Amino acid sequence: MTEPRNRVALIGLAAALAAAAFLILLPQREDPAPTTPAVSRAQRAQFAGNLADGPIFTPGLFLDARSAIGTSPSPAGDQLRLVARAADGSFAELRRRPFADIPVFDSFTTDGTTIAWVESSTSQGDDGRVATEIWAADIGTTKARRLTADTGNFVGYGSAYDLVIADGAVHWAAAAAGTTTTATATPGGTPSARETPGAATDVEPVERTEIRSVPLAGGKVTVTVQDGVWALSAWPWLVDGAGDQTGATTLRNPVTSRDVEVRISGAELATCVPAWCRVMVVAAGGLARIDVMRPDGSDRRQIAGPEATAALTDAALLDRFEVLGRPRPDSDLTGTEALVVHDLADGTTTELAADAGTAHARNGVVWWSTGDQDTTVWHTIDLRTA
Repeated sequence: MTEPRNRVALIGLAAALAAAAFLILLPQREDPAPTTPAVSRAQRAQFAGNLADGPIFTPGLFLDARSAIGTSPSPAGDQLRLVARAADGSFAELRRRPFADIPVFDSFTTDGTTIAWVESSTSQGDDGRVATEIWAADIGTTKARRLTADTGNFVGYGSAYDLVIADGAVHWAAAAAGTTTTATATPGGTPSARETPGAATDVEPVERTEIRSVPLAGGKVTVTVQDGVWALSAWPWLVDGAGDQTGATTLRNPVTSRDVEVRISGAELATCVPAWCRVMVVAAGGLARIDVMRPDGSDRRQIAGPEATAALTDAALLDRFEVLGRPRPDSDLTGTEALVVHDLADGTTTELAADAGTAHARNGVVWWSTGDQDTTVWHTIDLRTA
């Protein structure tokens, strides 16, 4: 009886060894490596908030992570300067206006070759009339040129699309003559960059909108009129809803006469560009979540819960990035909050700062401040390099 038992044991051992060998020969399954956010590769920078001659520098447009156009008081404190700050901290002056004129340099834009902006001043008379002009300068030069003073009733929404350079011209929206706007429809009174569902807006609805254009070389202003309230978006598109509490309902391409209806429900507030909409979903207690979707309602997904805020006026920076704020328990006291960016391409969310001041973005660069008035530090991330 011993021999058969030994034979059975040997057979069992051989089977076990064969199974082990088979498992070794099988391709080994590896757990997928965690996704490295593309945002982590983007160029970032930070620098002191004051210029070399002392006064604070307030950026209005970044050309890259370190080079910027912005404003700064003169050392004597009697004039406001428009300056170009280089990557090494040196700067050159483009324009200056006496503070007595109540000057505003705003709505900066660039096509990579030319910078354009809105420049305004307020008269000291009883009427308090605001004079508005469009200016431009070629990048790398300090020679600024006035393109026109024929701006109409310029309407700024705090958007990167308030001025757009395209087809050899600068374009902007204005309230048509005979319609009603508040004083904040002119530069210096643009709405806040932070958006809260149901919050009051600073621009009254108008019945007609002028789309104005002037050649980059200067010259005659071309005016076309659209019925309704429209703001510029990615050229040549227009979007409605910027001046009221309903949010975007329609995108319009005036070149092709095509309208795209934004597919939302009544409990939602959309902010749209032609590629994407950011949707604030509102519940009885306030914000329920933040979604993104195509304007026709497709490809919808949630990107944040009720703890988040929209940190920028515009949706889908570079047709790809949503920049969001996350208030902290002390945000009401400090005026700061965490700042994150959600990448629609890979679905990742990356923290940019734990204690950021108000965020801004133009030309694919996001910037924010930390510190106080005496210790301001500017921080940037160039999302074009992600």
